[in-house]
Amino acid sequence: MKKFLVWLLVLFSLMALLLRFSDKIAEVFLGIKPTSGISILSTPSEATVYLNDQEAGKTPYEDKNLPVGVRTIRIEKDKSSWQGKVTLTAGTVAVVNRDLAPDPASSSGEILNLERGKGLTIISNPTASNIEIDGKSFGKTPTTIDIDAGEHTILISHPNYLKRSIRADLPKNFNLAISVDLALSEADLTTVTNPVITQTPTVSVKQTPTGFLRVRDKAGLNGKEIAQVKPGDTLVLLEEQGSWDRVRLSNGAEGFVSSTYVEKKVVNQ
Repeated sequence: MKKFLVWLLVLFSLMALLLRFSDKIAEVFLGIKPTSGISILSTPSEATVYLNDQEAGKTPYEDKNLPVGVRTIRIEKDKSSWQGKVTLTAGTVAVVNRDLAPDPASSSGEILNLERGKGLTIISNPTASNIEIDGKSFGKTPTTIDIDAGEHTILISHPNYLKRSIRADLPKNFNLAISVDLALSEADLTTVTNPVITQTPTVSVKQTPTGFLRVRDKAGLNGKEIAQVKPGDTLVLLEEQGSWDRVRLSNGAEGFVSSTYVEKKVVNQ
């Protein structure tokens, strides 16, 4: 009986080691190298993607069979571009989401990366940006936050910069690292003296290829669709974020629409 228990403990120990080092064991003994993936989104879409200076395709771009390690990513369209480094972890998919602009100060975006652990690690440019998760304040960047697995909405803000909202799903036993770049606002309105505004800016929905315009919960093609509006509809313009506008619908809901398919106008209050 004692021998059986000893062998059982040895077996459990071996299983634990196999689970922990399975990728390394497979590579050493079976010649199987661990793979990872990357998903790249951009606004505007159809931007050219380069991986380690090799042209790979157009956004939205995805490849789930890449060797693990660090990759240099470059995204280009017209006169707008962005470049950065992304670490690919075995068995996970890194996400790169960028709003491109000719002026780097007007460009924004984020990189989402998973690694073994727990919680959220958030860094930002600029540093000391405010963090809100699911509507609750969690201090300033950079920081690591112990938070339960599941879907979360992260809002990053800083004075004189446009806010950035990120929806992410945190798996169990993983740490989600988020690197955020904020875009400078066009002006610091707190230092500018303006006359009282007596008019409300609005936008009118133009004709679209689909016959309707999607309203998303965040600025970008990866934002979740929350409503649809029709050509000719009038929306209240709340904020401009590059090629996306934050608007208020007739029912009071707020979301983002592509500025390509709306036309600005001003109506009296």
